[in-house]
Amino acid sequence: MAIDAKYRALVAAALFCLPAAPAPACRLALVLAMDISSSVDAGEDALQRGGLAAVLRDPEIRKAFLTEGEPVELAVFEWSGRYSQADILSWRRIESVADLDEAAAIIGNSVRSKADQPTAMGQALAHASDLLGQRPDCARHTIDVSGDGVNNEYLTPAQIYDSYPFQAVTVNGLLIDGGDYGDSPELLNFYTDHLRHGPGAFVEIASGFDDFQRAFRIKLLRELQDRVIGSIRASGSRG
Repeated sequence: MAIDAKYRALVAAALFCLPAAPAPACRLALVLAMDISSSVDAGEDALQRGGLAAVLRDPEIRKAFLTEGEPVELAVFEWSGRYSQADILSWRRIESVADLDEAAAIIGNSVRSKADQPTAMGQALAHASDLLGQRPDCARHTIDVSGDGVNNEYLTPAQIYDSYPFQAVTVNGLLIDGGDYGDSPELLNFYTDHLRHGPGAFVEIASGFDDFQRAFRIKLLRELQDRVIGSIRASGSRG
């Protein structure tokens, strides 16, 4: 019995001395998916790229990236048809202003890959999930999908959510509407009922592509916060 007690004490001491599990490598893995389907013309595409790049240079956004603890991992791709997803920014760890400057320059100088494809939003989600699978563990995983139409090709978002590992992933939407969201109930309902997914998920609304930069800034600032929130805001969000 004495030997058994001594053995148990040694095992307990050994377990106590084991190193703790490492902390997540980053606080947020964020994938931004930009719509380039045929409903988006060249000028609207430029507003998205320019607006996204400008927001990454915004002082408040930079503060949110760089002063909230562990780094953020950022990836950006464009999407349209079933076979038309193209990476714009491969995974980039954001740890400095220089990292944000470089990301903004890459996005701002990027060139649209296709302009004649339908809206395969399910496949966009599948590509985003594959991207998340390439990263080390992060405390949170968020996908943001911007677009101006509903899924009209191949698998639906619901089918993708059932087939891919989305259990701990938040999917937010940036709905680009032609005006007040009340004018397009089908589009709003699709984003809120079919695209939005996971803890704290929400939909931000842009009143046309001219309003993309403003809406994207609000959305990104909210995503960079470390707390999970879900609410409805009169300024143009549904959470």
